[in-house]
Amino acid sequence: MQGSLPPEAQEKLEELQDLQETAQQVAAQKQSAESTLNDSQTALDALDDIDEDTVMYREVGELLVETEYDEAYDALQDRVDSLEIRVEQLSKQEERVRDQFEELQQELQQMLQGGAGGAGGGPMGPGGAGGD
Repeated sequence: MQGSLPPEAQEKLEELQDLQETAQQVAAQKQSAESTLNDSQTALDALDDIDEDTVMYREVGELLVETEYDEAYDALQDRVDSLEIRVEQLSKQEERVRDQFEELQQELQQMLQGGAGGAGGGPMGPGGAGGD
């Protein structure tokens, strides 16, 4: 590897590392939310097979508290709904971070390959030379 990078390239590299860390955090959050969603969906599906008169309990901290079927069903349905939204939000965030990472990676690659010169079309767009 080269001993030193231009300051702009070093800055882009640090941004890339930050984005990579963010991507890992978002992926971990998404995996956790998906796991909780699957558990909640399984519990909701299990309620369909349970008689509504069955005595049920829900966890409140370290305690089990008796609950009604409708309350348990509604609470689980709300949880599933909110987790589905959370997973969708995290998927979108994951995609945005991935896009930013790829864009920044390309910028850094161009910076390191072509330097600050205008080879291949400069940042100002096509046709900038001359012109009155």
